[in-house]
Amino acid sequence: GEKMSFSIHYEWGVIDSDVGWANVVLDTLRVNGVKSFHCSVYGSTTRLYDLFFPVRENFQSWFSYDGLRPLRFTRDTHEGKYTARNTYVYRRDGFSGSHIMADVYTSSRGDRSLELPLDDCTFDLPSLFFFARNMDFDAVVQDVKYPMTFAIDDDVYNVYFIMRGRETIKVRGLGTVRTVKFSAKLISGNVFTGEEDLSVWITDDENRIPVLFEAPILVGVASGRLTSWSGLKHPFSSLVKK
Repeated sequence: GEKMSFSIHYEWGVIDSDVGWANVVLDTLRVNGVKSFHCSVYGSTTRLYDLFFPVRENFQSWFSYDGLRPLRFTRDTHEGKYTARNTYVYRRDGFSGSHIMADVYTSSRGDRSLELPLDDCTFDLPSLFFFARNMDFDAVVQDVKYPMTFAIDDDVYNVYFIMRGRETIKVRGLGTVRTVKFSAKLISGNVFTGEEDLSVWITDDENRIPVLFEAPILVGVASGRLTSWSGLKHPFSSLVKK
């Protein structure tokens, strides 16, 4: 029942405005009779910015209720003239060992079916997000790089995250929030330079929801901020002042 909404902001030269929105919704269902989580992530540019560079993102992830292990994942992405679709089914053990059965389409390379490597630390992006929120923060040492692995399109990426420490910040439209700041390594490509990290500020309470994130991109800086929420499991106690 948890739902979070974000406003997406873009800065470059004289441009300094909100350009899109994103929603993250979590619910529960049964996958092959097993109680599981289902996370939906939707993103879109606003009607005005659709005229310049329309973006539509739809990520769907199913992962186990016990252990948060990914079960299935789909991606449907449209960014300008670029399109990407992923369908993953996670196979563990079995005759051919653990692997991800991946059907992948990109407008640059067409359709492909392949097997991607899978171990206990491999996730898709939504399941990684929820797994990270459930970490034992007391066991994480500040300013130390910790590996994380995720699959997207036709590859598995080994990156890292770093806990930077606790900060009390002001978030436009939200208020003053006690947070824990993290950095995460980005993958270089069509959007990110790969030279700088994504910064994320999450609530310093039991919910651990992101209230602000910032990422340098090839041209300018993209950021997002929390605008609304509902269905949180715990009180939003880190919100100091609206």
